[in-house]
Amino acid sequence: MFALDGRSAMVTGAGRGVGAGIARLLAAQGAIVAVNDLDPERAEHTCAEIRAAGGRAFTAAFDVTDPQAALVAVRTFERTVAPIDILVNNAGNGGAEGFRPTKFRQSVPEDWQRFADVNLFGVMACTKAVLDGMCARRFGRVITIASAAGVSGQSFGISLYGAAKGGAIAFMRHLAMESARDGVTANTVALGLMDPRPSGRDLAHTAEQAKHIPVGRLGTPEDAGATCVFLASDEAAWITGQTIQVNGGAITT
Repeated sequence: MFALDGRSAMVTGAGRGVGAGIARLLAAQGAIVAVNDLDPERAEHTCAEIRAAGGRAFTAAFDVTDPQAALVAVRTFERTVAPIDILVNNAGNGGAEGFRPTKFRQSVPEDWQRFADVNLFGVMACTKAVLDGMCARRFGRVITIASAAGVSGQSFGISLYGAAKGGAIAFMRHLAMESARDGVTANTVALGLMDPRPSGRDLAHTAEQAKHIPVGRLGTPEDAGATCVFLASDEAAWITGQTIQVNGGAITT
């Protein structure tokens, strides 16, 4: 079960952290993986890890907020390697400028735009680039990595991020309905509090919050990756338009 042999996947923002974990697990299940990141060196590092483990991976460095760049990267990969069967929209957070929690009253419109650009419009750009091919082949898996911030209000300055993630969740629900008869599923993974260290960030800011997670630990890239493997598999063919909560019990549904 959950084998991905013969499939190819693109994972955005996969040079480190959650994206890298997702890329590694998809490759371990047999998928050929296009590893996207803004930084070509980070993307190549993940590719090297996958190859060292016996998998197949190729660097696809581009900015997800640039629809033309996304289209060119997808067409290049499909022409030189394989059609893309699985898209994981993982790139997000605060974009290239990073994430700085700011309450809405202290925010400026320029910040509104950059959060929407990467967390919502970036998802749309990459999805647009792969969707026609998926529908033509009558198989596709679009998986968007969102956040608990997109489904639950918080008080510590993430309203801009939460609004963009909430938009991405809504987009995926509509996409699922539009593409269901074409053999394409569209689902969202709403991640809870993740261990920041695989992304190169300090643990100190989340260590106290981690004590309140029911299962007693932070999430890992492998937690996200395992969920994506399932949603990408043939076994998940009857699951679409859903928001899967992966959060250690922090939010229950």
